[in-house]
Amino acid sequence: MADYDRGEQREIRESPFQTLSKQVAGLNVSSADKASQEEVEDEAKVMDVIESLCINCEENGETRLLLTKIPYFREIILMSFSCPHCHFSNTDIQSAGQIQERGAKYSLKVTEFEDMERQIVKSDTAVFRLEDLDIEMPPGHGQLSNIEGILLEILKDLESGQRERKREDPEVWEKVDAVVQSLLKISLGQTLPFTITLDDPSGNSWIEPSSTDRDARYQKSEYPRTAAQNASLGLGEAEEAPDQPKTQTSNGATAHVIPQIPTGTDGTTTLEDVDILAGQTYSLPTPCPGCTRPAHLNLQLLNIPYFKEVIVSAVMCMECNYRSSDVKTGGEVPAKGKKIYLQVREQEDLRRDILKSESCCLTIPEVGVEVQPGTMGGRFTTVEGLLTQIRDDLKSTLFDVDDEEAKGGDSMTAEKKEGWDRFFKTIEKAIKGEMEYTILLEDPLANSYVQSLTAPDPDPRIREEEYQRSEECDEDLGISDMRTRMGEGGLYEREKIGESGGAFGEGAEGEQENDELERAEAAELIKQATAGKSDSGSSESTL
Repeated sequence: MADYDRGEQREIRESPFQTLSKQVAGLNVSSADKASQEEVEDEAKVMDVIESLCINCEENGETRLLLTKIPYFREIILMSFSCPHCHFSNTDIQSAGQIQERGAKYSLKVTEFEDMERQIVKSDTAVFRLEDLDIEMPPGHGQLSNIEGILLEILKDLESGQRERKREDPEVWEKVDAVVQSLLKISLGQTLPFTITLDDPSGNSWIEPSSTDRDARYQKSEYPRTAAQNASLGLGEAEEAPDQPKTQTSNGATAHVIPQIPTGTDGTTTLEDVDILAGQTYSLPTPCPGCTRPAHLNLQLLNIPYFKEVIVSAVMCMECNYRSSDVKTGGEVPAKGKKIYLQVREQEDLRRDILKSESCCLTIPEVGVEVQPGTMGGRFTTVEGLLTQIRDDLKSTLFDVDDEEAKGGDSMTAEKKEGWDRFFKTIEKAIKGEMEYTILLEDPLANSYVQSLTAPDPDPRIREEEYQRSEECDEDLGISDMRTRMGEGGLYEREKIGESGGAFGEGAEGEQENDELERAEAAELIKQATAGKSDSGSSESTL
């Protein structure tokens, strides 16, 4: 480093946020270049030291600030305070980047003791949970640690005050002690596996991934923030766009009129009277998930041959430049899930259209790719485009934006770097069609699709099979809570799958009698509503 280039040094100083290795490299100036060293001495220092008041003894202490980047993540500020008078010390971490457009939730199933060394960035708005013991670390000061460090901090907090509890309230002490003993076994790696989650509405928290993660061990999902979460982050509440026409819905609420929908003579219209045409773009006002300001939601109905109708949506915000897209499928909930196997053998297969719904799990065993439901949302693209997006998303998560050589920074070990290098080389070969592999789309709602090149004849490279969903899967998808049968009084009631006249109406005993009974009940309700005999419009609103 004796001949460290002065131009490169200036380049490092352009941004105050750099990895530690780059900042240290910027300080290693040749001793012969004294003039240059004095010129950049003030700008090139790694750490800022500020005199500040100690809250413990009210004397002056020192606060040290370090502006740095986490190679897998983004810019952060590390803070450390120490008082030479009372020896009080404290550390904290804050995100120096902007609040992300969507909240993020991470989930990791720890199966071996080596996973305890994974880094964790917990911002001051994130909630950390140990699901197995139902222990939650609420939002508080930010932390940069690993899984073991977080668990030991929770253990330390639980153990504090145990002596007083044992003396004053033995019953509470006994319950807390049982949790402490269980947490101690987990932190020592004696109780495996266990699951942790990290939920941050600001999107500025993170759990380190690994190239060896399989079988849904590591999951990341993004979600739009609620109005309350935006308010807690200081983003304010959504403001209503002025001078936009309104429409009266069936339940009496008001909503902005779609520009393509004409209003009636009375100035209002009902959305139920509108036919959604395939190929026509509809624009709806919606609050922006990023800044809560008024934005536009563009919708278009597409009819995929030999499949079903899908709705492609895109949100655009002119205030914060938020952009997002999604694909939703229509139609009824099928009785069974579906698995689709696609054999990719040549370049032509890379140009096939593919629809991966939000509920679909995508797996490519030869490449080592496993995309869990909800990770990427719905995507309607080509095979090549889908693999390219998976590669780009992973690279943006693992490496700095300006890390063109994908070195991974100073915190990535050589072993991890080698593993990621092998993975990205393999996925590059898959994108270019230089290897043969199989794509598996497993969708419990059968809403995913792969284009057949021989339709309507069977495609020899596509194999489909149906499977029965488990009760746990139905519970997660909300199917078990669907109210699909009309009971007494014209109200729909909950019905379990498999009951007669059930949600799907297949193979149930007495199906025809129940259908006739429901039609008779509905006809009677309509008759009463028409004759004005129903109770104050309650039947009308139900119908």
